[in-house]
Amino acid sequence: MEKRPSPGIAIASGKSMTEEAASQALDRLPLDAWHRAKGARMVPFAGYEMPLQYAGPHGGILAEHEWTRTHAGLFDVSHMGQLIVEGEGAAEALEALLPADIEALNPGHIRYSLLLAEDGGILDDLMVTNLTQADATPRYYLVVNGATKWDDIAHLRERLPDEITLTHLEDQALLALQGPEAAQALERVMRGATHDLGFMQGTGYQFGEILVGIGRSGYTGEDGFELSVPADRAEQLAGRLCAEIEIKPVGLGARDSLRLEAGLPLYGHDLTPKTDPVSAGLEFAISRKRRETGGFPGAERIGKLLKDGTPTRRVGLALEGRMAAREGAPVFAATKQVGTVTSGGFSPTLGHPIAMAYVDSDLAAAGTGLEIEVRGKRLPARVVPMPFVPHRYHRKGAA
Repeated sequence: MEKRPSPGIAIASGKSMTEEAASQALDRLPLDAWHRAKGARMVPFAGYEMPLQYAGPHGGILAEHEWTRTHAGLFDVSHMGQLIVEGEGAAEALEALLPADIEALNPGHIRYSLLLAEDGGILDDLMVTNLTQADATPRYYLVVNGATKWDDIAHLRERLPDEITLTHLEDQALLALQGPEAAQALERVMRGATHDLGFMQGTGYQFGEILVGIGRSGYTGEDGFELSVPADRAEQLAGRLCAEIEIKPVGLGARDSLRLEAGLPLYGHDLTPKTDPVSAGLEFAISRKRRETGGFPGAERIGKLLKDGTPTRRVGLALEGRMAAREGAPVFAATKQVGTVTSGGFSPTLGHPIAMAYVDSDLAAAGTGLEIEVRGKRLPARVVPMPFVPHRYHRKGAA
């Protein structure tokens, strides 16, 4: 069997794992002991000790990546922030901070959005679910990035009106079940809970004594689900899921290579406060209504960028050869530097390196030939459409 490069993973601070561990006190996930018992290699990420990969016949980043592409991988993403925003006027309050049309979000539906600074820079990307019951107080569930959750909470508390309640669900764990066999396995465990759910829809399910929040979404490009569960019951649920033949635990390494193949940006790398939604290729997160009405941070600047274009664009790059380009690698057109790689690695599915980068907009068209400098060598690359690997989300009504 051909030995292929590991796709690798970026550690958010850029420090070595030893330096990172020494520089901060790391929190532990509710499933920490469960991961270690399964042979997980734990590494620092977003202030937590996280499983990078597991030991065993299906362990290792490459094997776990391929298992998720063909079966179903269970990821522990409990480092993410889970929040509830509720109260009369909650939709309007959120629209003052996000560019999404929250008022039009139906109960049980999920929307991707962005927390924006006053200049339109991206403070975080997040998911919003409308949990409002019929004739009840408006209630929204937000999932924010682990590395930014405390800043997000402070930002929201400062800017939400006094009559809107913000609750941090500190005692909830979050699991992500991803892959083409995720639905059939989960349906076997939670009968009737998921068969009516389409992509970006959610529900609640009473699993014995455990109330599980289920959203059909994820961060791999595959069909899958995110499961919010009380932290003290997470091991019970994880063990039950991994008893199914399709499901294996998968670590942070494969999560990163899967999301890269899916062309999904990682906050702190592909998205930062210096990044605007248009340059990032996230125009879809700004609804048509909000483009017309504005009323969100940076609306004037973003409207101008939508109309006139941006100096740079986030693009996908396919590299020749076997050497991967990592974050920070300069991108060249002839002798001129025209951009910088923000995420990169080897694609197990495609069999060659891929990367995301911000490049000059006049060089962002598919097929444009560029070069990336890695270890003093110029590697040929070309701009390609994203996602690199087609998404396989379960969209209701689609063939």
